Amino acid sequence: MSSNASALTPLLLTERRSLLRLAQRIVGNAPAAEDVTQSLWFRVQRVEDDPPILNKKAFLYRLATNLATDHVRAAARHGKLFDGGELPLEVTADTPSAETRMVDRERLQRLEAALEELPLRCRQVFTLRRIDGLPAQEVAERLGITLNAVAKHVRIAVRHCHARLQDDTDA
Repeated sequence: MSSNASALTPLLLTERRSLLRLAQRIVGNAPAAEDVTQSLWFRVQRVEDDPPILNKKAFLYRLATNLATDHVRAAARHGKLFDGGELPLEVTADTPSAETRMVDRERLQRLEAALEELPLRCRQVFTLRRIDGLPAQEVAERLGITLNAVAKHVRIAVRHCHARLQDDTDA
């Protein structure tokens, strides 16, 4: 322990009640003032010898004032960050749960199997229109079919996939 710390510790014990009152005036309540005074004791134990402290009592009171002011500022920051009202009872995660991912993966596999059951032309139209997102006109031009044929193939594919997914959930 440094000589400054050795000299400040007994002075802190002697002045504790006055320092506690000072801290309470700054922070506004007794429990917080106790915290500041406890922090003051820990801070005094770490005071170095260089530079030597000439007026130890003034140093102690200045240190107590600074710690109390820091405490008030920290409490204000905490209040701004965490006092935003009541927290929701349930907070949803951005990522799906493991169970949801597994169910979705199984549904995707069933959908892929249902698409494989479709005739080639129907599957091509559905893939270009619904999965690749191409306009019906472009699908018709690419495959050399009419717009009505595009609509018919999409309708057949959607009904088939919907029925297959319903069959799998009923089983």
